[in-house]
Amino acid sequence: MSDSAAAGGIGSGAGDGTRAVRAGLPEPVKYEPPLPGPVFAAHFHLPGEATGPYKYGRDENPTWTHLERAIGELEAPGQDGVETLVFASGMAAISSVLFSQLRAGDAVVLPDDGYQVLPLVREQLAAYDIEVRTAPTGGDAQLDLLDGAKLLWLETPSNPGLDVCDIRRLADAAHARGALVAVDNTLASPLGQRPLELGADFAVASGTKQLTGHGDVLLGYVAGTDASAMAAVRRWRKVVGAIPGPMEAWLAHRSIATLQLRVDRQNATALIVAQALRERAEVTGLRYPGLPDDPSYKIASQQMRRYGCVVSFTLPTRARADRFLDALRLVDDATSFGGVRSTAERRGRWGGDAVPEGFVRLSVGAEDPEDLVADVLRALDESAR
Repeated sequence: MSDSAAAGGIGSGAGDGTRAVRAGLPEPVKYEPPLPGPVFAAHFHLPGEATGPYKYGRDENPTWTHLERAIGELEAPGQDGVETLVFASGMAAISSVLFSQLRAGDAVVLPDDGYQVLPLVREQLAAYDIEVRTAPTGGDAQLDLLDGAKLLWLETPSNPGLDVCDIRRLADAAHARGALVAVDNTLASPLGQRPLELGADFAVASGTKQLTGHGDVLLGYVAGTDASAMAAVRRWRKVVGAIPGPMEAWLAHRSIATLQLRVDRQNATALIVAQALRERAEVTGLRYPGLPDDPSYKIASQQMRRYGCVVSFTLPTRARADRFLDALRLVDDATSFGGVRSTAERRGRWGGDAVPEGFVRLSVGAEDPEDLVADVLRALDESAR
């Protein structure tokens, strides 16, 4: 991490906004832009021995390097020995950790209430003769499954249920049994939570979501502290070729400059929206880790610095939820989250989440809070007719 800190010139005590604006920038060069443009190159000049930093476009790219430094400075400010690798998508990043660390006969512990593509991952792991154990996120239930495991995978807050587990407690228990620990940090973002500081070996996320925040980039990343484990992740990326394009990487880095502004606005508005929903009789199962009466609040308040932009709740029926979504004017019916434009969807339409038919995941954007609350309450009223 020392090289990235030196390149960006950010002190370890800098605030989140300063860090986001300056993260990953190279040393200033006269007449050059602060953030160099994307480098489009399949190959690089390579006379003599192949010892330079850039050899072939599937392995390295200067645009990736700046972005990887930026993400590392956000995930683990001031922490030495952290390596970050970017990928073509969040699932590419997730797969790189799981399939680079696990072999036939190994055991892995996964959440049974995580991202809806994880069941497909479980099937593939089982096909490779890897034992898959699952438990809910809430209550640190994965603690009971750690004996003999090679890797513990956490997702906190969980998507879409917003349960939270104690990362440090689980990481300590896993390490005591010889297991590595990976945390999907997508929903929290590195400004909301720093898994590596809490003892995890890997922080993994979909940069498609709040990190880039504009709904126009697919990206993933892995940040890790174990050099050997990260070498295996890097090798997996090379073998599979799950690399981001230089334009996507550049757009992601450009977007990080506003991360703190977006995150603070969205988090503050999410709490306001959650408080408004709590007053509605037709809303049940309301979850937001920042609500003091939320089941996850106690643990979340100990390990999270911000609580995220996602609120989940249940309406009485599938039809009521569909009418609610149709009535919204400032909220797009879309499956992603974390963007500056609010989105919502009835998660049951995908069939991969164990949620009620009327379950709604709402991602709060950067609209004015009063406008967004008014739109949500009006849509609830209209959906009752």
